[in-house]
Amino acid sequence: METKRLVLTRFGVAAALVGAMAAGAGIYVALSPQESAQGGSGARSEPRSVPEIQFQDGSGRARSLAEFRGKVVLLNLWATWCTPCREEMPSLDRLQARLGGPGFEVVALSIDQQGTPVVRKFYDELGIKALKLYNDPSAQAGFKLATRGLPTTLIIDRAGREVGRRVGPAEWDAPKMVEELRGMVEASGR
Repeated sequence: METKRLVLTRFGVAAALVGAMAAGAGIYVALSPQESAQGGSGARSEPRSVPEIQFQDGSGRARSLAEFRGKVVLLNLWATWCTPCREEMPSLDRLQARLGGPGFEVVALSIDQQGTPVVRKFYDELGIKALKLYNDPSAQAGFKLATRGLPTTLIIDRAGREVGRRVGPAEWDAPKMVEELRGMVEASGR
């Protein structure tokens, strides 16, 4: 089993999200090369800015990550051909059904070059109902966000800053994870 690396910022719930890792729902968050070389604990002192990314929704309308400011966003970059992505997508759908609303949204962003039709077919095959369809056929989001593999998930605070990152699949709707994400949404809404 690969070693899990955990890095979270002081977003008010860092310790709680560390607890989620122990529950098997771990969040990987990228360490800078300097932090890794120094044997960093994984905790970042400050949230990281997120570059502006463009993509399209299920009806082909241009969208951007900036449209989600004011919400905690779980941004998941994935592709239909990615086996771990296929495995985790139902848990993301259940998480959106459970927590999605004015303070939280799962943005499952496909990087499939074939575009919306292949993503729509995938959603239909897996019975995905709560997630909205988003696609970046250029895959530029992956480059701008410096992803190292798929799936890659970022947790973005209400101000649009990255506070957590995981490379690899997770059970996003595990009870402990839902509890911790709900706590993050509630804490940031104050």
